[in-house]
Amino acid sequence: MSNGLLKQALRAIQVETSSLAALGRRTPNRFQSWFKWLSPGLFVKRWLLLSLGGVLLSLLGLAIWIRLTPIFRVIQLVEAFLGKIAAIIPHYISGPLVFLVGMLLLVWGQSRTVGSISEVLRLGGDEEELVDVLLNHRRLNRGPKIVAVGGGTGLSTLLRGLKTYSANISAIVTVADDGGSSGRLRRENGILPPGDIRNCLTALAAEEKLLTELFGYRFRAGNGLTGHSFGNLFLTAMTDIAGDLERAIAASSKVLAVRGQVLPATLSDVHLWAELADGRRIEGESSISEAKGTIVKIGCTPANPPALPKVLQVIREADLIIFGPGSLYTSVIPNLLVREITEAIASRSVPKIYICNIMTQPGETQGYSVSDHIKAIDAACGRPLFDAVLVQREVPSASALIRYAQENSHPVYLDREAVRELGRQIVPANVMDQDPDEGYVRHNSQALARALLRWYSRTQVTS
Repeated sequence: MSNGLLKQALRAIQVETSSLAALGRRTPNRFQSWFKWLSPGLFVKRWLLLSLGGVLLSLLGLAIWIRLTPIFRVIQLVEAFLGKIAAIIPHYISGPLVFLVGMLLLVWGQSRTVGSISEVLRLGGDEEELVDVLLNHRRLNRGPKIVAVGGGTGLSTLLRGLKTYSANISAIVTVADDGGSSGRLRRENGILPPGDIRNCLTALAAEEKLLTELFGYRFRAGNGLTGHSFGNLFLTAMTDIAGDLERAIAASSKVLAVRGQVLPATLSDVHLWAELADGRRIEGESSISEAKGTIVKIGCTPANPPALPKVLQVIREADLIIFGPGSLYTSVIPNLLVREITEAIASRSVPKIYICNIMTQPGETQGYSVSDHIKAIDAACGRPLFDAVLVQREVPSASALIRYAQENSHPVYLDREAVRELGRQIVPANVMDQDPDEGYVRHNSQALARALLRWYSRTQVTS
């Protein structure tokens, strides 16, 4: 399977989808569409008719009960035809009885109608009731408008937790990656790197587990395919079909049933550079961490890339803005080098919080404290952007500390006084996941989302 074949397959899918959509649009009129409900095999007509019968019986029973004319006179005529059998039962008994039977038929018919529809839709999984799906859908749509800024695995971890609290999520993702599969596709196909965007799409997808495995699958053989992930190839082909990465992401989001939206910070071909304390200037995102130096300044080429207009719009509408977690200089700060984004965020007075990393990162933040992370972001942006910083409360286990120390990585030290002098609120929380076998330390997506939403709720109460 080659890249060309993958593109041809996706084009074929697009053509077929367009044909089906066009066929659907050729429906003559709304009147005819109503008659489709009478088509055989839908298992809906019988229950709709049963519901209608229940309504009529309920009205009839109510009329008998209150001796309503002229309906009651019609009932009297019916009684005469039936040989006055019905007259044996008084109206105050027969009326409620007929009314009750009608209501039972109405409830039965409506429940079976909803059951027939939900059986076809299978919304939210085979075992989930339609009413639960609708309630959850309404709850998520009422959630706060959240903008998350970052990249790498840290941002996708955050999104995985946030999507259980709100459907109004906008992830702003860096496009400065130039390593691995993304870097190869960037050099060979001239597209923006899809790797971080792929991770965010799968994190927000409805069928997250399956799509994470599918999009993360890396080819082990094949001329030119070895090392590429399926998700990166998919987005590359979609970009070629749609015309640019923004449209490709939008189309992919519909296919994957993404809850929220993923937006590249810019559509410009951005390349990072960093100046180190020893005087070296390092070009390229993947080379910065490998240089193993102390970063004193970071920037990008071109120096002032334009922001995606949609990014500025979601920032203007945001209720909560979150930075990180992720590599400080190669995931979080690159988004903020787009000056239009920085200015848009600075102009908002909504709650803004930075999620500090749990461990230092060799080649980027070795020896950094919490205040050092904050100072680096402030220096890159030229101004303070956030009000609070979320930090891990408890330290990792001794075995994890030993493992990380071998790689010159240590827990990020919380220097409280220095953080307060920078005017930031400290939000301590236990949001850590620790692999018992390999000793890796990561943020727990659900614990992280709970801590953030709890803090956000408190800010809303006090404001």
